[in-house]
Order: sequence, then structure tokens, then C-alpha cells
Amino acid sequence: MIHKKNISDLANFGGTALFATPRSTSNLVRPDVETFLLHSKSILEQRRRIGAPSLVEQLERELAEFHNTTFCVAFSNGFWGLALAMKCLAVPGKTEIVMPSLTYRRMADIAAWVKLVPHYCEIDAHTLGINAETAARCINENTALLLAVHPIVNCCEIDGLVGLAERNNLPLLVDAVESVYETYKGKKIGSFGNAECFSMHASKLINGFEGGYLTTNDPDLAEKLIKMRSMGVLEDGRTIPHGIDATMNDVHAAMALASLLDLPAQVERNRMRYEAYKHMLGSVPGINLLAFDEREQCSYKNIVVRLSAEWPLSRADTLSILHSERVIARPYYSPALHMKRTTYPTIAGDLSLTESLAEQFMLLPCGYFVDDDDTALIVSLLRFIHDHADQITRQLHQK
Repeated sequence: MIHKKNISDLANFGGTALFATPRSTSNLVRPDVETFLLHSKSILEQRRRIGAPSLVEQLERELAEFHNTTFCVAFSNGFWGLALAMKCLAVPGKTEIVMPSLTYRRMADIAAWVKLVPHYCEIDAHTLGINAETAARCINENTALLLAVHPIVNCCEIDGLVGLAERNNLPLLVDAVESVYETYKGKKIGSFGNAECFSMHASKLINGFEGGYLTTNDPDLAEKLIKMRSMGVLEDGRTIPHGIDATMNDVHAAMALASLLDLPAQVERNRMRYEAYKHMLGSVPGINLLAFDEREQCSYKNIVVRLSAEWPLSRADTLSILHSERVIARPYYSPALHMKRTTYPTIAGDLSLTESLAEQFMLLPCGYFVDDDDTALIVSLLRFIHDHADQITRQLHQK
């Protein structure tokens, strides 16, 4: 229980913050240090073994096996994995990429960087992701690529999108950065569409310090991406268009390999944290936990809640109070991308559902540095905010 009796005890109004050290929504998993150092030591030893496979190559093999795909191509970060995949897969002569607006804040920037025009589609109210029906409304003679993005919790209806892409003879790229461990209808995420992209930023399930990778069953795509990530320079010295330095280094691969080994234990820790939130949030009116679909394999990584009509504060005011207490909750993909000003063209029709949903969800702290005691304190704080909502609102808006 928190030791706050009235709103003057809140940090926003002069009280002491609930946490001395911020609790964030980033995963920040720390794998076994000795395993990381063991892998790192092999980097130096490889200098004495000409022709020995690099740690990046080892990581690519293990990730391809993990996702049940033929190929895995690693990159310096997920951004370049997405950008180069878009460049490779987009139908030549076409200009538009169909994508959701409720997604990663830089997604449209990536599309624009590769000279594609984001054509935003509506999302499914249940999954919070793109589906075949919403995407189909945006397909036209200018469509170059379909981009499916899995939401932060669970997956979008990927089989419908695969069928839509096939019927329209369009490539399908999947952004699966939050679905590394998940299955869809029992099949491991990683082998749907033409390719799937993942991130190994420290905030993600597999921590490589930084990095990203793409999985595919297409040998031509894998070969082209391998060439493009290495400045586009071929063995004979010739170059191909759009080459860039996007190679992953072995130190990042060492960290990712250690994280991959820790994955089952990490998922179990995540599950216990999720169960604790699920149990305790049940007593807080107006806050509904977004449940994982436990018919599938789940990572339980992210804690997403919906603020219902029963919740008495605006999301902005709620976040203001939480942040002052060093509970670094954040809004779920808000604002939606089509509501931002851009220097490049975009296309958006009626996205009223997206706009409504973008105001209703937020992420609560989770990850390696959040334990059950922290969870209990965060939930107690939310209950305190609910119970003192009228006073809090008046005090906030008197400033």
C-alpha cells in the first residue's frame, strides 16, 4: 500500500514521489553477464581462426531456427531492416504503402524515406491492428506494398492479410517487433507474408543493446538485403543501388545470443508480472487490462490498460500524476500518425475509430526492473487517483 493519505501527498502537489528511481515501460532485460562475456571472448579468438563464422552469422542461424524460417538477415537496428525491406518489396512504379495509423511513431517517416506515400487504413477495434477488411478499402492502382503491424499485445489477423495480398498480387511486409515470441493460430510469428521485421533494442524482448533482423523464406530477398546492408558493394567491387552501412556488429550479436538463451526464463517472469497486474487491477474501477490471448504462445511482455468511461480523469491528467510519482507510463501510440504534421504527402480517409482508440490506452511499467512490490504500489496509486479524482482535477487545473 502507498503511504499517501490526501492529495497533498502526491508529488505533483509537493509530496514525495512514490519511487526514488523511475519505473518505465521498457523491457531492459539483462541476460546472464557471464554468457555475454563468453560470447564476447570468442570475438577476439576469431581473429586467430580465419574463416570462422561470426557471431552475427551464428545469431542469424539461431533466429531462423527459432522462427521456423529459412533465412534471417540481421541489421544494425530495426529501422534499417524495415526501410531496406520496404525498398526491396515495393512494386516498381507504384507509390503507396497501406499501413495502420495507430503504430510506431516513425513508421511513416521510414516509408517516406524510401519514397512511398503512407496510405493510412482503419484498424480493428478488437485487435487494435490492421485487418483484411480495413486494408482492402485502401488498395488501388497505386498500391506498392501492404504493411501489417502487430499490436503491442497479441497479433493482428495476419491470415486474412496474407490472403488479401495474394488476391491483389501485392507483397506483404510484417512489422513484428512486439511479437517475437508469439504464435498465430499455433504458427510461430516470423514466416508470414514476404518478410517479417523485428527489433533488438534494449526495450524489446530480445536485447542486443541495439539491432534488428528480418526473417523470410525468399532466398532472393535475403541475398539482396545482405548485399544492401553492406553498402551495396559486391565481391567483385561493383555496387548495387540503395546500399547502406546497416550491418550488425558482433558485440551486439553476443548480447542478443545471451538474451535468446534467457528467453524462456524471461517469459515466465513476464507472465508472473502480468498475472500480478491482472489480479490487482480487478479492484480498480475504470481501468481494464488488455488481456493476452493465452490460447496462443505469449511473451506477456507489455502491460496495456484501457481507460473506460468509469475512469474519472483524462488520460493526460492521469499521466501527469503518474510521471510525477516516477511511474513512467505512456500513451499507446498516441497521437495517431495521420494526426501529425509531416513534410511529405500522406493519404487518410475516415479514421474516426483510430482517433477514438488512440485516446483510450496507456502502457504501465513492466520489464526487468519492475517486481511484484512495484506492481502493488503502482496499482495502489491508481486506486488512490481514482478515489481522489475530483480533488486532483480541481488542483491540477488551478495551476
